[in-house]
Amino acid sequence: MDWLTTVDHKKIGILYLIAGGFFFLVGGLEAILIRIQLWKPLNDFVAAHTFNELLTMHGTTMIFLAAMPMIFALMNAIIPLQIGARDVAFPFVNALGFWTFFAGGVLLNVSWFAGGAPDAGWTSYAPLATTTYSSGHGVDFYVIGLQIAGIGTLIGGINFLATIINMRAPGMSFMRMPMFTWAAFITSALILFAFPALTVGLVALMFDRLFGGNFFEVSNGGNAVLWEHIFWIFGHPEVYILILPAFGIISEVISTFSRKRLFGYSSMVFATVLIGFLGFMVWAHHMFTTGLGPVANALFSIATMLIAVPTGIKIFNWLFTMWGGSIKFTTANLFAVGFVPTFVMGGVTGVMLAAAPADFQYHDSYFVVAHFHYVIVGGLILGLFSGLYYWWPKMFGRVLNETIGKICFWTFFLGFHLTFFVQHFLGLMGMPRRVWTYLDGLGFNNLNLISTIGAFLMGIGTIAFLINVVVTSMKPRDAGNDPWEDGRTLEWSIPSPAPEYNFAQTPLVRGYDALWKEKMEGKSGMTPAEPLGSIHMPSPSILPFLMSVGLFIAGFGLMYADGKYDNSFVAFVFNNHIFAGFGLLITFACMFLRSVFDDHGFHIEPDELHDKGVKA
Repeated sequence: MDWLTTVDHKKIGILYLIAGGFFFLVGGLEAILIRIQLWKPLNDFVAAHTFNELLTMHGTTMIFLAAMPMIFALMNAIIPLQIGARDVAFPFVNALGFWTFFAGGVLLNVSWFAGGAPDAGWTSYAPLATTTYSSGHGVDFYVIGLQIAGIGTLIGGINFLATIINMRAPGMSFMRMPMFTWAAFITSALILFAFPALTVGLVALMFDRLFGGNFFEVSNGGNAVLWEHIFWIFGHPEVYILILPAFGIISEVISTFSRKRLFGYSSMVFATVLIGFLGFMVWAHHMFTTGLGPVANALFSIATMLIAVPTGIKIFNWLFTMWGGSIKFTTANLFAVGFVPTFVMGGVTGVMLAAAPADFQYHDSYFVVAHFHYVIVGGLILGLFSGLYYWWPKMFGRVLNETIGKICFWTFFLGFHLTFFVQHFLGLMGMPRRVWTYLDGLGFNNLNLISTIGAFLMGIGTIAFLINVVVTSMKPRDAGNDPWEDGRTLEWSIPSPAPEYNFAQTPLVRGYDALWKEKMEGKSGMTPAEPLGSIHMPSPSILPFLMSVGLFIAGFGLMYADGKYDNSFVAFVFNNHIFAGFGLLITFACMFLRSVFDDHGFHIEPDELHDKGVKA
């Protein structure tokens, strides 16, 4: 019950981590099945239809249900600690964000057991996703599941914006914020502007599918290219929503384990802001082959190449941070250092794809698959692993085993390059993406086999991480405040795991790398900015969980409203939208209760603080 009702940002971070980790395993399993199907020509391991479902669900799960929540896990667990806050701005909304994401994710994956998963690709292009070509309920699950999950992401982004703007400790000016906090701040701003575009597109597609709308139905005067524009106006900023937090993590980890201040901090901040800004100006580079014309293609080409500049600034700043530092190669730092050249490769192929004439050749080939995975897996996932190894003691009070950690790093890292490096060449040799099989004698056989072996190695790396988690959880919680000994930011000044109230006294920040500055002056911790007093805490609540259950029921009801039923009662309940209405009623009732009953929270008194409070 404690976990169902919690509004503590640290526990919500752990919930995000568990849910995101679960979906990561599901998406990874789908990827392995895809690679088994492609390991030899004319394989019949899965049917063509199943392959399309696997492909669609792998992409959708990994982007929306694995990568996003794992980013939110670290943001929830760490951001309030880094800025010296006791919680996020809206703890209740934070819990609601998690539960709506989870409800949407579960709804999407129920499709496997309810007569077929979505099979129109993770981008769900019209007219393929309209009822003409996808008559089953698969795409309905996609449309409604992602809308519910998207609510969670959107309110999460708004929450972090409010938190970072309003809740920084005294002295924590914007230009003293840690790089991870900056990355989370820009990411939240991107979420605020990008996700509504996706929501609009999904609502329009839902109207097409459930209520006979004609937004994308070409035969009735709709426009299929309109879906591409709406999707990519969200989809390209989404890439930066995914990668910017990884940039932030890498900045923290490399700085800590080089025992050096981050090189060129202010240029890193402005590069992050610029990446966020330019991220909205490049969406049509996904559409060079749709016939937008030479002017549009040229403009989007140039804008895309411009993004390489702030990204390059970051790469050099990381290299200069390591230059002359006393580097410790912990597992966290191995992932961070491995990230840098890997992400550069992803960036280089991105600039290749940005040249419109060349893109006509690369488009829809395995070259694009390789590029994309170098950015997202070689970028984001390596960054997330780095962040998890780095902040694990702060989240759970135990340091992960370094030996198993290094096994995890080398198997995953080498497996990743084996899998995706050869796919560049497969693409250049002409292998189209999204094909479920290929003919013998085209020269694809060996490279596909290598790629599949690499995928299994990545799977072993992931299993090693899970073993590490289990082995570590057996040990006592003995991590100190600063288990790495070189922590530079505020989260390392408090016990591990952080107590319920985070800081007994709000710290006074006197410069960038606030804790490091105090250490250099011979102090053991932060100078408090306030006397010891009673701390106000938010009350737990079951309402966020119930609201998301209501949305789940409503989504189900809407989807099956036009079904043919043998039982007259079932037909009555579904066909008249009674089931959907019941779900919405639950959600609105919870909203009503939340609005009418004042919840003043509770206080932790100073005499309760000395036992370090309740551990998260």
